[in-house]
Amino acid sequence: MKQTYHLSEKAFQLDGKMPLKQAIPLGLQHVLAMFVGNLTPLLIITGACGIAGGEFADLQLHLLQNAMLVAGIVTLVQLFSIGPVGGKVPIIMGTSSGFIGVFNSVAATMGGGVIAYGAIMGASIIGGLFETILGFFLKPLRKFFPSVVTGTVVMSIGLSLISVGINSFGGGNNAKDFGSMENLLLALFVLMMILVFKHGSKGFASSSSILLGILCGYGAAFVMGLILPTTAVTADGVEYTKAWVLNWSKVANASWFEIPNLMPVKPIFDIRAIAPVLIMFVVTAVETVGDISGVMEGGLGREATDKELSGGVICDGLGSSFAALFGVLPNTSFSQNVGLVAMTKVVNRFALATGAVFLILCGLCPKLGALVSIMPQSVLGGAAVMMFSSIVISGIQLITKEPLTPRSLSIVSVALGVGYGMGANTGILAQTPEAIRLIFGGSGIVPAAIVAILLNVLIPKEKEEK
Repeated sequence: MKQTYHLSEKAFQLDGKMPLKQAIPLGLQHVLAMFVGNLTPLLIITGACGIAGGEFADLQLHLLQNAMLVAGIVTLVQLFSIGPVGGKVPIIMGTSSGFIGVFNSVAATMGGGVIAYGAIMGASIIGGLFETILGFFLKPLRKFFPSVVTGTVVMSIGLSLISVGINSFGGGNNAKDFGSMENLLLALFVLMMILVFKHGSKGFASSSSILLGILCGYGAAFVMGLILPTTAVTADGVEYTKAWVLNWSKVANASWFEIPNLMPVKPIFDIRAIAPVLIMFVVTAVETVGDISGVMEGGLGREATDKELSGGVICDGLGSSFAALFGVLPNTSFSQNVGLVAMTKVVNRFALATGAVFLILCGLCPKLGALVSIMPQSVLGGAAVMMFSSIVISGIQLITKEPLTPRSLSIVSVALGVGYGMGANTGILAQTPEAIRLIFGGSGIVPAAIVAILLNVLIPKEKEEK
């Protein structure tokens, strides 16, 4: 008699030990969803500081290795907590991309080099401690973050990430074959397989649809490499390797075991870096509140508690300071994984912890990390567009948790229209002071959050709301 393979009910509960054979793939798909995003900010900022290659090649590799280790450790603390540090929420932590704009500006101001990167690390240590303090006082501040505000922030997070997902869908905009039929068809194949597993199967296969879709993408890319040309020539006559090609040599050349280095870059404390970074840490605290609200609403159908929000923000802050000691950019909650939880409803902390342990192993075993890092961008994009869109839906669910009123409609409309619109189109801020550009430019999340908070304070509540 044929036996049906069912996913443990514990997968949809925060607590409880589920079977390891089910927990590992569920945790692994979270790693696959955030792996590239965890490393990309480091690649961008080391490039901006001019320490991306040549004599700094080994330094960059150490920083990438440390990024995986730190993400795994901070995630475990967020999942299970150490005293007040950690919200015990199903959140994956990783290197924040929200600081890229500010850090690029700092690198330009400081003249680049190891000194500039050291100043970024120093600012991250101070900023992380500042966010930690905010976390301890989050309860009295929570009145500024009702569901209409956090929902708007969650929506803006999702909207800002959709373009990132579409970028990967086409193979990555830095790829010379960006938007090629091969990249698009590979991404569509992954998306189609995710839908097949999600809605054409039950239990474990349905909940692991993202992972299974990505694995199918690996298989498709491998087959494509056997039957299609793997290189092409640009209009200038320069030969290049296509973006969808699996770079197995990267895996072969990576070592099996390596101890991460503590403080590979000496922190430097410079007010020119600290001032703008402190502002971003306030914003990142708001984003974390939005992410935790989104994951609890999307995964468990309830609002996050004061303790969960406070512990989550404290972990966000201390995790960033801890990351800086390893030369890694600030750590924060990963919105990609919020979307994954919202889509699968898998919130079991033990399952997510297996993903965190895998990240730690990747940090200790570069070869494992290399295996995941060779994932074609189009394979990631096929999964990302669905996950990121799920975040938008979680935001809508938060906003509509209570009956919509003219007041709440005004807050959402103006925050998304003016706030998000202005942040997403940075050219409009070209004539404004640098401080304004640092706060509002580069991400629609920041201005949308600020506008939503201000309007929530300024617009009087209707009688039935009081």
